Amino acid sequence: MIVFASVDDIRAALGTTIGPTEWMAVDQNRINAFADTTGDHQWIHVDTERAAAGPFGSTIAHGYLTLSLIPQFAAQLFRIEAGSARINYGVNKVRFPAAVPTDARLRASVEFVALKPGTAGEQLTTRYTIELENSHKPACIAETLTLLLP
Repeated sequence: MIVFASVDDIRAALGTTIGPTEWMAVDQNRINAFADTTGDHQWIHVDTERAAAGPFGSTIAHGYLTLSLIPQFAAQLFRIEAGSARINYGVNKVRFPAAVPTDARLRASVEFVALKPGTAGEQLTTRYTIELENSHKPACIAETLTLLLP
């Protein structure tokens, strides 16, 4: 894990890839818990029998479940100690190029893309690439925004 103690440390790391993390399995229990939390019980995620005959041969993780793993992956890759607080500001772009079959393994890498002054502090743009084991396509590519409060 890399610790960024200052905004200058972050600025120096712009364009550098950090990672990847360790592999993490996405099992049916996690998928079901996400479905229960979000109310998204579409059969392709939770009905193992029906999904076995579906287009992927098994249930698949929700795209938003994959996206929601970013904080867990980020905690393995880096910590920002600059400023008084860090606040999620939004997402510029999210894509899910490959479906994540149940029991597949994921890992992530991150790149700090941009750091610019904002009205409430610095705004950091970060690109996460979530890799799907044994796939030539990533499971998710997401560009997130974080406000670094002074």
